[in-house]
Amino acid sequence: MIQQSDIEKLVRFSKGQSDAEETRYICSLFAEKEDTDELKYYIKDEWNKYLKNNEGVNYNISHLLDRIHHKLHVIENQKKQSITRKIYRWYSVAAAVLLIPLLIAGGIWFTKEPAVETVYVTENPITSTIHAPLGSRISFDLPDGTKGWLNSGSSLEYQLPFGNNRQITVKGEAWFDVAKDASNPFEIYAGKSKVKVLGTKFNLNAYPEENYVEVVLEEGKVEFAVTGSTAAVEMEPNERLVYSSNAVHIASTDPSKYSAWVEGKLMFRGDPMPEVARRIERWYNVQVELVDKDLEKDVIRGIFQDDSLEEVLDYISMTSPLRYRIIERKALEDGTYQKKKVLIYRKKI
Repeated sequence: MIQQSDIEKLVRFSKGQSDAEETRYICSLFAEKEDTDELKYYIKDEWNKYLKNNEGVNYNISHLLDRIHHKLHVIENQKKQSITRKIYRWYSVAAAVLLIPLLIAGGIWFTKEPAVETVYVTENPITSTIHAPLGSRISFDLPDGTKGWLNSGSSLEYQLPFGNNRQITVKGEAWFDVAKDASNPFEIYAGKSKVKVLGTKFNLNAYPEENYVEVVLEEGKVEFAVTGSTAAVEMEPNERLVYSSNAVHIASTDPSKYSAWVEGKLMFRGDPMPEVARRIERWYNVQVELVDKDLEKDVIRGIFQDDSLEEVLDYISMTSPLRYRIIERKALEDGTYQKKKVLIYRKKI
Protein backbone atom coordinates (compact mmCIF):
# COMPACT_ATOMS: atom_id res chain seq x y z
CA MET A 1 0.00 0.00 0.00
CA ILE A 2 1.26 3.47 -0.79
CA GLN A 3 2.66 5.20 2.27
CA GLN A 4 0.81 8.18 3.79
CA SER A 5 4.08 10.12 3.74
CA ASP A 6 4.31 9.57 -0.05
CA ILE A 7 0.75 10.85 -0.48
CA GLU A 8 1.58 14.00 1.47
CA LYS A 9 4.68 14.56 -0.67
CA LEU A 10 2.64 14.05 -3.87
CA VAL A 11 0.10 16.64 -2.74
CA ARG A 12 2.81 19.18 -1.90
CA PHE A 13 4.49 18.48 -5.22
CA SER A 14 1.24 19.05 -7.12
CA LYS A 15 0.85 22.43 -5.40
CA GLY A 16 4.41 23.50 -6.18
CA GLN A 17 5.41 23.39 -2.52
CA SER A 18 8.14 20.74 -2.72
CA ASP A 19 11.77 21.58 -2.08
CA ALA A 20 14.59 20.25 -4.30
CA GLU A 21 15.11 17.07 -2.25
CA GLU A 22 11.40 16.23 -2.20
CA THR A 23 11.08 16.91 -5.94
CA ARG A 24 13.89 14.43 -6.63
CA TYR A 25 12.11 11.90 -4.43
CA ILE A 26 8.84 12.27 -6.38
CA CYS A 27 10.70 11.83 -9.68
CA SER A 28 12.38 8.68 -8.38
CA LEU A 29 9.03 7.42 -7.06
CA PHE A 30 7.57 7.40 -10.56
CA ALA A 31 10.76 6.15 -12.16
CA GLU A 32 11.00 3.17 -9.82
CA LYS A 33 7.37 2.43 -8.90
CA GLU A 34 5.50 3.27 -12.09
CA ASP A 35 4.31 -0.32 -12.51
CA THR A 36 3.14 -0.88 -8.93
CA ASP A 37 -0.61 -1.36 -8.51
CA GLU A 38 -0.93 0.75 -5.36
CA LEU A 39 0.48 3.84 -7.06
CA LYS A 40 -1.78 3.33 -10.08
CA TYR A 41 -4.84 2.85 -7.86
CA TYR A 42 -4.06 5.97 -5.87
CA ILE A 43 -3.65 8.15 -8.95
CA LYS A 44 -6.77 6.67 -10.55
CA ASP A 45 -8.80 7.22 -7.37
CA GLU A 46 -7.66 10.85 -7.07
CA TRP A 47 -8.48 11.39 -10.73
CA ASN A 48 -11.98 10.00 -10.38
CA LYS A 49 -12.59 12.25 -7.37
CA TYR A 50 -11.54 15.23 -9.39
CA LEU A 51 -13.87 14.31 -12.27
CA LYS A 52 -16.82 14.10 -9.90
CA ASN A 53 -16.15 17.40 -8.18
CA ASN A 54 -15.10 19.72 -11.02
CA GLU A 55 -16.69 21.17 -14.10
CA GLY A 56 -14.20 20.77 -16.92
CA VAL A 57 -12.64 22.92 -19.55
CA ASN A 58 -10.98 21.34 -22.57
CA TYR A 59 -7.24 21.92 -22.72
CA ASN A 60 -4.67 20.75 -25.17
CA ILE A 61 -1.22 19.76 -23.88
CA SER A 62 0.17 18.81 -27.28
CA HIS A 63 2.95 21.37 -26.83
CA LEU A 64 4.14 19.48 -23.74
CA LEU A 65 3.95 16.13 -25.48
CA ASP A 66 5.76 17.56 -28.48
CA ARG A 67 8.68 18.66 -26.29
CA ILE A 68 8.83 15.14 -24.82
CA HIS A 69 8.70 13.69 -28.34
CA HIS A 70 11.66 15.74 -29.55
CA LYS A 71 13.68 14.99 -26.42
CA LEU A 72 13.16 11.28 -27.01
CA HIS A 73 14.03 11.71 -30.67
CA VAL A 74 17.36 13.35 -29.85
CA ILE A 75 18.16 10.59 -27.36
CA GLU A 76 17.31 7.96 -29.98
CA ASN A 77 19.73 9.39 -32.50
CA GLN A 78 22.59 10.19 -30.14
CA LYS A 79 22.67 7.16 -27.84
CA LYS A 80 21.16 4.21 -29.67
CA GLN A 81 22.85 1.48 -27.66
CA SER A 82 21.23 2.44 -24.36
CA ILE A 83 18.02 3.81 -25.89
CA THR A 84 15.40 1.63 -24.18
CA ARG A 85 16.56 2.27 -20.66
CA LYS A 86 17.15 6.00 -21.16
CA ILE A 87 13.80 6.60 -22.84
CA TYR A 88 12.02 4.75 -20.02
CA ARG A 89 13.83 6.80 -17.39
CA TRP A 90 13.31 10.13 -19.13
CA TYR A 91 9.65 9.47 -19.84
CA SER A 92 9.06 8.48 -16.23
CA VAL A 93 10.65 11.65 -14.94
CA ALA A 94 8.83 13.75 -17.55
CA ALA A 95 5.55 12.18 -16.49
CA ALA A 96 6.20 13.09 -12.89
CA VAL A 97 7.23 16.66 -13.68
CA LEU A 98 4.64 17.50 -16.35
CA LEU A 99 1.57 15.33 -15.84
CA ILE A 100 1.15 14.52 -12.16
CA PRO A 101 0.61 18.14 -11.01
CA LEU A 102 -2.16 18.36 -13.60
CA LEU A 103 -3.72 15.07 -12.54
CA ILE A 104 -3.72 15.74 -8.81
CA ALA A 105 -4.26 19.49 -8.64
CA GLY A 106 -6.82 19.41 -11.41
CA GLY A 107 -5.84 21.38 -14.46
CA ILE A 108 -7.29 19.27 -17.25
CA TRP A 109 -10.72 17.86 -17.99
CA PHE A 110 -10.85 14.84 -20.28
CA THR A 111 -14.09 13.60 -21.83
CA LYS A 112 -14.81 10.43 -23.74
CA GLU A 113 -15.75 12.46 -26.82
CA PRO A 114 -12.97 14.29 -28.69
CA ALA A 115 -12.82 18.03 -28.13
CA VAL A 116 -14.17 20.15 -30.96
CA GLU A 117 -12.02 23.19 -30.15
CA THR A 118 -8.37 23.38 -29.17
CA VAL A 119 -7.54 25.75 -26.31
CA TYR A 120 -3.92 26.10 -25.23
CA VAL A 121 -3.01 26.36 -21.57
CA THR A 122 -0.63 29.25 -22.12
CA GLU A 123 -1.12 32.39 -24.17
CA ASN A 124 2.63 32.80 -24.64
CA PRO A 125 4.29 30.74 -27.41
CA ILE A 126 6.75 28.05 -26.37
CA THR A 127 10.04 27.81 -28.25
CA SER A 128 11.28 24.35 -29.18
CA THR A 129 14.84 23.80 -30.42
CA ILE A 130 16.39 20.77 -32.12
CA HIS A 131 20.19 20.64 -32.23
CA ALA A 132 22.63 18.30 -33.97
CA PRO A 133 25.96 18.30 -32.09
CA LEU A 134 29.20 18.40 -34.03
CA GLY A 135 30.02 15.02 -35.52
CA SER A 136 26.40 13.86 -35.64
CA ARG A 137 23.28 13.88 -37.84
CA ILE A 138 19.75 13.63 -36.45
CA SER A 139 16.32 13.13 -38.01
CA PHE A 140 13.30 15.11 -36.85
CA ASP A 141 9.52 15.21 -37.17
CA LEU A 142 7.70 18.52 -36.74
CA PRO A 143 4.14 18.75 -35.34
CA ASP A 144 2.63 19.39 -38.81
CA GLY A 145 4.03 16.14 -40.25
CA THR A 146 7.11 17.68 -41.87
CA LYS A 147 10.13 15.38 -41.70
CA GLY A 148 13.80 16.04 -42.19
CA TRP A 149 17.41 15.81 -41.08
CA LEU A 150 19.84 18.19 -39.38
CA ASN A 151 23.52 18.01 -40.26
CA SER A 152 26.44 18.33 -37.85
CA GLY A 153 26.55 21.56 -35.86
CA SER A 154 23.08 22.67 -37.05
CA SER A 155 19.99 23.81 -35.15
CA LEU A 156 16.30 24.29 -35.88
CA GLU A 157 13.95 26.44 -33.82
CA TYR A 158 10.17 26.85 -33.93
CA GLN A 159 7.32 27.96 -31.70
CA LEU A 160 4.30 26.11 -30.38
CA PRO A 161 1.46 26.07 -31.23
CA PHE A 162 2.80 25.31 -34.71
CA GLY A 163 -0.12 24.31 -36.97
CA ASN A 164 -1.30 27.81 -37.95
CA ASN A 165 2.15 29.40 -37.89
CA ARG A 166 4.60 27.12 -39.68
CA GLN A 167 7.67 29.31 -39.29
CA ILE A 168 11.09 27.97 -38.30
CA THR A 169 14.63 29.32 -38.02
CA VAL A 170 17.59 27.27 -39.23
CA LYS A 171 21.29 27.69 -38.57
CA GLY A 172 23.43 25.20 -40.48
CA GLU A 173 22.34 22.53 -42.94
CA ALA A 174 18.99 20.74 -43.08
CA TRP A 175 17.04 18.54 -45.48
CA PHE A 176 13.24 18.85 -45.53
CA ASP A 177 10.26 16.84 -46.70
CA VAL A 178 7.57 19.44 -46.01
CA ALA A 179 3.98 18.38 -45.33
CA LYS A 180 1.49 20.02 -47.69
CA ASP A 181 -0.91 22.60 -46.24
CA ALA A 182 -2.06 25.14 -48.82
CA SER A 183 -3.70 27.36 -46.20
CA ASN A 184 -0.54 27.58 -44.06
CA PRO A 185 2.70 27.95 -46.05
CA PHE A 186 5.89 26.61 -44.48
CA GLU A 187 8.47 29.38 -44.00
CA ILE A 188 12.16 29.00 -43.11
CA TYR A 189 14.29 31.90 -41.92
CA ALA A 190 18.07 31.61 -42.28
CA GLY A 191 20.05 34.76 -41.58
CA LYS A 192 18.66 37.45 -43.88
CA SER A 193 16.91 34.91 -46.13
CA LYS A 194 13.44 33.38 -46.20
CA VAL A 195 12.35 30.22 -48.01
CA LYS A 196 8.60 29.73 -48.50
CA VAL A 197 7.10 26.36 -49.49
CA LEU A 198 3.75 24.57 -49.60
CA GLY A 199 5.03 21.01 -49.83
CA THR A 200 8.34 19.90 -51.24
CA LYS A 201 11.73 18.23 -50.73
CA PHE A 202 14.87 20.34 -50.65
CA ASN A 203 18.23 20.89 -48.96
CA LEU A 204 19.15 24.13 -47.19
CA ASN A 205 22.72 25.08 -46.29
CA ALA A 206 23.02 28.19 -44.14
CA TYR A 207 25.92 27.99 -41.70
CA PRO A 208 26.34 31.58 -40.41
CA GLU A 209 30.16 31.46 -40.56
CA GLU A 210 30.14 30.66 -44.29
CA ASN A 211 28.33 33.87 -45.32
CA TYR A 212 26.11 32.32 -47.95
CA VAL A 213 22.78 30.50 -48.22
CA GLU A 214 22.28 27.56 -50.57
CA VAL A 215 18.95 25.97 -51.53
CA VAL A 216 18.80 22.82 -53.70
CA LEU A 217 15.32 21.75 -54.78
CA GLU A 218 14.40 18.10 -55.40
CA GLU A 219 10.61 18.24 -55.73
CA GLY A 220 7.85 20.86 -55.77
CA LYS A 221 8.40 24.61 -55.75
CA VAL A 222 9.90 27.08 -53.33
CA GLU A 223 10.15 30.85 -53.18
CA PHE A 224 13.37 32.46 -52.01
CA ALA A 225 13.47 36.04 -50.76
CA VAL A 226 15.66 38.31 -48.69
CA THR A 227 14.01 39.26 -45.39
CA GLY A 228 12.25 42.61 -45.70
CA SER A 229 12.08 42.46 -49.49
CA THR A 230 8.87 41.97 -51.47
CA ALA A 231 10.73 40.46 -54.45
CA ALA A 232 10.89 36.66 -54.49
CA VAL A 233 12.65 34.15 -56.75
CA GLU A 234 10.74 30.97 -57.61
CA MET A 235 12.74 27.76 -57.97
CA GLU A 236 12.01 24.68 -60.05
CA PRO A 237 13.11 21.07 -59.31
CA ASN A 238 16.78 20.24 -60.02
CA GLU A 239 17.87 23.82 -59.42
CA ARG A 240 20.49 25.17 -57.02
CA LEU A 241 20.22 28.70 -55.65
CA VAL A 242 23.10 30.47 -53.91
CA TYR A 243 22.66 33.79 -52.13
CA SER A 244 25.94 35.57 -51.38
CA SER A 245 27.15 39.18 -51.26
CA ASN A 246 23.56 40.41 -51.77
CA ALA A 247 23.26 38.54 -55.07
CA VAL A 248 21.22 35.47 -56.08
CA HIS A 249 22.51 32.89 -58.56
CA ILE A 250 20.49 29.92 -59.89
CA ALA A 251 21.77 27.00 -61.97
CA SER A 252 20.66 23.47 -62.88
CA THR A 253 22.16 20.67 -60.80
CA ASP A 254 21.84 17.09 -59.58
CA PRO A 255 20.08 17.39 -56.17
CA SER A 256 21.34 13.99 -54.99
CA LYS A 257 24.84 15.43 -54.65
CA TYR A 258 23.65 17.91 -52.06
CA SER A 259 21.55 15.57 -49.94
CA ALA A 260 24.06 12.70 -49.84
CA TRP A 261 24.89 13.58 -46.22
CA VAL A 262 21.38 12.43 -45.20
CA GLU A 263 22.47 8.90 -46.22
CA GLY A 264 25.69 9.23 -44.25
CA LYS A 265 27.86 10.12 -47.25
CA LEU A 266 30.56 12.78 -47.07
CA MET A 267 30.74 14.07 -50.64
CA PHE A 268 33.06 16.62 -52.19
CA ARG A 269 32.09 17.95 -55.63
CA GLY A 270 35.20 19.80 -56.74
CA ASP A 271 35.01 21.88 -53.55
CA PRO A 272 37.85 24.26 -52.62
CA MET A 273 40.07 23.19 -49.72
CA PRO A 274 38.71 25.77 -47.20
CA GLU A 275 35.22 24.32 -47.76
CA VAL A 276 36.58 20.74 -47.52
CA ALA A 277 38.33 21.64 -44.26
CA ARG A 278 35.14 23.11 -42.74
CA ARG A 279 33.06 20.09 -43.69
CA ILE A 280 35.64 17.66 -42.30
CA GLU A 281 35.65 19.68 -39.07
CA ARG A 282 31.88 19.39 -38.68
CA TRP A 283 31.68 15.75 -39.83
CA TYR A 284 34.35 14.43 -37.45
CA ASN A 285 34.25 17.15 -34.77
CA VAL A 286 37.90 18.05 -35.22
CA GLN A 287 39.90 21.19 -35.95
CA VAL A 288 41.51 21.47 -39.41
CA GLU A 289 44.28 23.93 -40.23
CA LEU A 290 45.60 24.61 -43.73
CA VAL A 291 49.27 25.27 -42.98
CA ASP A 292 50.17 26.38 -46.51
CA LYS A 293 47.88 29.18 -47.66
CA ASP A 294 48.19 28.29 -51.32
CA LEU A 295 46.16 25.14 -50.53
CA GLU A 296 43.09 27.34 -50.69
CA LYS A 297 43.30 27.16 -54.49
CA ASP A 298 43.08 23.33 -54.59
CA VAL A 299 39.81 21.46 -55.12
CA ILE A 300 38.84 17.99 -53.93
CA ARG A 301 36.50 15.34 -55.33
CA GLY A 302 35.42 12.16 -53.56
CA ILE A 303 32.61 10.24 -51.88
CA PHE A 304 33.07 8.67 -48.45
CA GLN A 305 30.69 6.53 -46.43
CA ASP A 306 31.47 4.96 -43.04
CA ASP A 307 35.11 5.99 -43.49
CA SER A 308 37.27 7.11 -40.58
CA LEU A 309 38.98 10.49 -40.49
CA GLU A 310 42.31 8.85 -41.27
CA GLU A 311 40.86 7.00 -44.28
CA VAL A 312 39.48 10.23 -45.75
CA LEU A 313 42.79 12.03 -45.23
CA ASP A 314 44.73 9.11 -46.72
CA TYR A 315 42.59 9.26 -49.87
CA ILE A 316 43.05 13.01 -50.19
CA SER A 317 46.82 12.72 -49.76
CA MET A 318 47.02 9.93 -52.36
CA THR A 319 45.01 11.80 -55.01
CA SER A 320 46.43 15.30 -54.50
CA PRO A 321 49.79 16.89 -53.62
CA LEU A 322 48.89 17.10 -49.94
CA ARG A 323 50.06 15.51 -46.72
CA TYR A 324 48.69 15.70 -43.19
CA ARG A 325 49.55 15.30 -39.52
CA ILE A 326 47.12 14.57 -36.67
CA ILE A 327 47.57 16.02 -33.19
CA GLU A 328 45.54 13.96 -30.72
CA ARG A 329 43.30 15.45 -28.05
CA LYS A 330 44.91 16.59 -24.82
CA ALA A 331 43.68 17.75 -21.45
CA LEU A 332 43.78 21.49 -20.75
CA GLU A 333 44.45 23.19 -17.42
CA ASP A 334 40.76 23.95 -16.86
CA GLY A 335 39.85 20.25 -17.08
CA THR A 336 38.42 20.39 -20.60
CA TYR A 337 39.93 18.68 -23.64
CA GLN A 338 41.35 20.23 -26.76
CA LYS A 339 39.86 18.93 -30.01
CA LYS A 340 41.82 16.57 -32.20
CA LYS A 341 43.66 18.75 -34.71
CA VAL A 342 44.54 18.04 -38.35
CA LEU A 343 47.36 19.95 -40.03
CA ILE A 344 47.36 19.83 -43.86
CA TYR A 345 50.50 20.73 -45.79
CA ARG A 346 51.63 21.00 -49.39
CA LYS A 347 53.88 18.08 -50.37
CA LYS A 348 57.46 19.11 -50.97
CA ILE A 349 58.71 18.17 -54.44
